Amino acid sequence: MQRRTFINRSSSAALALALAPTFFIQEDTEYSILELMGKEDIELYGKDINLRKEAHDAFVEMKKAAYKDGIDLKIVSSFRSYDRQEAIFERKYLKYTDDDGMNPTDAIDKIIEYSTIPGTSRHHWGTDIDVVDGYRKVDGDVLVPHKYEGEGPYVDFKKWMDENSETYGFFLVYTNEAKRRGFKYEPWHYSYAPLSIPMLEQFRSKNIASILIREDFYGAENFTMSFLKSYIQNNILDINRNLL
Repeated sequence: MQRRTFINRSSSAALALALAPTFFIQEDTEYSILELMGKEDIELYGKDINLRKEAHDAFVEMKKAAYKDGIDLKIVSSFRSYDRQEAIFERKYLKYTDDDGMNPTDAIDKIIEYSTIPGTSRHHWGTDIDVVDGYRKVDGDVLVPHKYEGEGPYVDFKKWMDENSETYGFFLVYTNEAKRRGFKYEPWHYSYAPLSIPMLEQFRSKNIASILIREDFYGAENFTMSFLKSYIQNNILDINRNLL
């Protein structure tokens, strides 16, 4: 398919200025700990989008703009409940320990290279997306960094997002910075900042470690307070500074 020209910077800048007044207004909404941990149902919008209303509307506008430039923004994952994250974590834990013979601590360290501990995923909030270019037909796992680099199939997608996503309030979460700790680089994971910033602020105010230490799923029995505090500092908080 013929790739269209990317929208020019002047039009992007004009749109950014138009959106700026609403972008920087953060809601005063109070979010319960159950909601922040994905244990409470929330109202989600859009077929195959499944985001909170404001994030949904912003994504739709971004998708329209990308479509004009030959990019089909396709969400691979958006809202994820606690139960869904628990299933992902347990499946990986059992594979690494039972099938691969890893000890529990090493298995958990392996899991949290890319996957969160249940109750701590940003996908619980209805603000975050894993997104690719739907026009590209890709074999195997699409969420691997090398497919967004060099001659990879998602290079055009990444270029477009680098130049335009922040205009619509979406920021890359786990950036490719050498000194950043925690989760590895994820060029597909974006967060709708006007909502996720205040949600993270409230999440940080909760004593999450004391809650997680009491959770009951495969692998959780190996958590210590020291590990959980380190995990929160490195994996939850060492992210794109624009999202803090």
